[in-house]
Parts: sequence; structure tokens; C-alpha cells
Amino acid sequence: MTRATPEQIARCPKVVLHEHLDGGVRPSTVAEIAEEIGHVLPSAPEDLGEWFAVASNSGSLERYLETFAHTVAVMQRPEDLRRVAREAVEDLAADGVVYAELRWAPEQHQQAGLSLTEAVEAVQAGIDEGVAAVHATGAPMVVGQLLTAMRHASRGLEIAKVVVEYRDRGVFGFDIAGAEDGFPPILHLEAFEYLRRENAHFTIHAGEAFGLPSIWQAVQRCGADRLGHGVRIVDDIEAGADRPHLGRLAAYIRDRRIPLEMCPSSNVQTGAVASVAEHPIAMLAELGFRVTINSDNRLMSQTSIGREMRLLTDAFGYSLADLRWFTVNAMKSAFLPFDERLSLINDVIKPAFATLDTRG
Repeated sequence: MTRATPEQIARCPKVVLHEHLDGGVRPSTVAEIAEEIGHVLPSAPEDLGEWFAVASNSGSLERYLETFAHTVAVMQRPEDLRRVAREAVEDLAADGVVYAELRWAPEQHQQAGLSLTEAVEAVQAGIDEGVAAVHATGAPMVVGQLLTAMRHASRGLEIAKVVVEYRDRGVFGFDIAGAEDGFPPILHLEAFEYLRRENAHFTIHAGEAFGLPSIWQAVQRCGADRLGHGVRIVDDIEAGADRPHLGRLAAYIRDRRIPLEMCPSSNVQTGAVASVAEHPIAMLAELGFRVTINSDNRLMSQTSIGREMRLLTDAFGYSLADLRWFTVNAMKSAFLPFDERLSLINDVIKPAFATLDTRG
């Protein structure tokens, strides 16, 4: 098939499941709010975007996570949370995103005295403003929150209860994030069991900086609907004479259609893979895993879904049909009611790709 062109990629509809709100703040917004609140930044405002990118290119997940101290610092007041959320929606829409789940950890945004629910409501107000502005242009857009609990803390159940309380008011699901090594998913088992009893959705960061035990726990002990990253599932796949051989865990994840939220540029930065060209996303897609393309942290990686698609197309020669497959995979895996997912797939995504395929 013909390789997708940059122009086609720019215009195609996109779906993002793994997008950190505090990892996509505009550098100018970080600088402006930091000046207002007296937060000391590590560089001059005009160099801030580049500083985030350089600091994130350490090859260490722990070092990568340190950059968030500055974005989280400027997301403490309700007006700032609202602004960051609104701008995130605007930026995603400009990239052609029609569906997004924005994940963030409310427990990290209480330094100015906000309760967990006040913080959630501030973010939702910003999302609502951004989506309304997109709809006013006639473009489709659905955006929800994923509330994250930090792996090293002990507030998982508390955050999970907020998810259930607000699931009909813009919160689509739950996640755990942070340093993976030493903080296995099972530490938050009580939260996951509560969510399952309440029929609530959740994804788990697993298999990024740590290996198969993290993925096994996330799936078999905690019952994750999706896996955040999941790159290390390749450790359960062996090269074969004709075709790679899947181990029991890899086969289970593929056969159960458990989605993998893959973030190529981010994985290179944290040392999970050596380069985009060596990312296992292509092999996993060929083997039939439900693979999705995500940007993770647009600020830290200086990226977007469109850029991730371009990088993968350059590396693996993807066509529009391939990119549509990834996008439909993501939409099928969204934490949205089935009929609403189908509507976006059949009424928005497929027609848009069909138009691009005929017009180029």
C-alpha cells in the first residue's frame, strides 16, 4: 500500500487514550503561571520548551518523571487547572483529535488547598470550555478525564471513589502512574477491587520500566481493562524460524484483546526502547495485538499524535489503512459507552479516512 503522506496524517482523525494533562502544558503557560505564583523555573521562559525536552531525554523513567515538578507546580489553583485543561483540548483538536482521555493525579494538585473533588471540577470546567469551542467550529470532539493515583502513595482507594462519584460527570476511568520499579500494581489492589465491584473502567501503567511481573499483576491480579505502555510484553515473545512464538502471558493479552497504549517517543526517552525504528509496536501489530498510538507527554517529548504517526510511518512505511486500523483500535478501546464508540467510528473516523484515501 502507498505510504501515508504528512499532509494526510495532519488531516486524519485521531484518538488518544494515553495523554497526561500535566505532560502537555504549553511552555508559555508554565512560564506565565510560574511568574504569578513565584515558582522558580530551571531556565529562561523562552528556552523552557527545549529544557523540558533535554531533561526528558535521559534514558531514565525516574529522571523523566522529575520534569513534572514544574508543570504540577503551576497546576494548583482552580483557575490554572481550568486553563491548562482548556488549552489541552484546544491543542489536541488542532492536531485532529476527535476523542481524548486526559489523565492526571488530583492528589498532586492540593497545595493551594483544593479538595480532590474541587480539583476534578476545575479540570472538567476547562474541558467543557475547550470542547464547546471546538463544537462551535462544527468539529466533533469528545474528551474525558482519567483520574490517576500515584503508585508510591496510598490514596488509590480514595481516588477510585472519586472516579465512581464523577463517572457521569466527565470522569471516564482510573489509572495508577509513577515510578514502576518497586511499586507493583498489587499495592493498589483494594482500589481495583472496588472499581470492579462498581463496574468502573481502569487502565494500569505496566511493562514500561519494569517487566513481565508488572504486566501479569496488572492483568491477572488487578483486572486491568487496558495496559499503559506494555512494551515489555516482548519479553514473552521469542523469535521463531517462521514466526515469533508467544508465551502464555503474551498470548493471553493478545487473545483477550487487552489494548496496549503505546507511546513510541516517550519509550525512547525513558530507555524502554532504543529508537522508534526498533519499537516493538510494528511486530505487535503484525501479531494481532490490539495496539494503539499515543503521545503520552506532548511537552516532554515535544510531540503530538500526528508526529507519532509520522515517525511510525517513516519507520515502518504505514499507509492510511494502517493508521486507520490503529485509530479504530483506540476508539474500540475507549472508556466510552459502546454505542457512542460505534458512532464515532462509523460517523466520524471511517468517513474521514475514506475522504483522505480518495482525495489524498
